[in-house]
Amino acid sequence: MKSIPASVLSVVIITLFSVLMYFMPVSDLLNYQRVQIDSGQWWRLISGNYLHTNHWHLIMNLAGMWVITALHYHFYNGKGLLILFASLSLLEGLGLHLFYPSLIGYVGLSGILHGYFTFGALKEIQHKMKAGYLLLLGVIAKVTYEQVNGATEQVSNLINARVATESHLIGVLAGVLVFIGYLAITRWPNPTAKS
Repeated sequence: MKSIPASVLSVVIITLFSVLMYFMPVSDLLNYQRVQIDSGQWWRLISGNYLHTNHWHLIMNLAGMWVITALHYHFYNGKGLLILFASLSLLEGLGLHLFYPSLIGYVGLSGILHGYFTFGALKEIQHKMKAGYLLLLGVIAKVTYEQVNGATEQVSNLINARVATESHLIGVLAGVLVFIGYLAITRWPNPTAKS
């Protein structure tokens, strides 16, 4: 249970950062913009994930983050959760940039949240929790549906923007990649350990 305060503190930090980014006039400097990224403003690959189109967009994303944290808090400590978010942020931005050249601009945390959810589902599977399989199948079904049919018009109207469903797909794939990296690091033999 010692990981609860650290994981909650990390989510509080991410929440405060996202709220701060919403209220500060920094969108033009930090949002994901392909042209500026191609001109060397690489930080936008990461920072665009923490900006939002309006307060509803921000509230929905932060609520989603807190729900996912409540589901899987027992898997995280503070440092691990911050590393997870940093990794997902970078992979999200790189994935959108490499695989979706037609996506010119993007803001929002939802892609990272899909990765966060996927990572948690895989952790449940690793710990032989059957619910992990259902969670993983659920997020795969959701993202598959969105790739075929798009997002609902109601959500697009609420956030006053097109829902970038491609970010959800990249997020799920990023969650899988980070989990594979996590397994590789945690199972890598330690040469200084005594046999």
